Amino acid sequence: MIVLGLILLVIGLIAGISILTTLGVILVVVGAVLAVLGSTGRAIGGRKHWF
Repeated sequence: MIVLGLILLVIGLIAGISILTTLGVILVVVGAVLAVLGSTGRAIGGRKHWF
């Protein structure tokens, strides 16, 4: 999710498409939060791993 967010962020910045930039930022933030919570061993949505 973080990688997809970074790709959308870069494409959005290069192409000047603000919706891609916004989606990229949202995906990076959500992916980072899920990665941090998953690394602490906390179950999210009944799952301990998101891969």
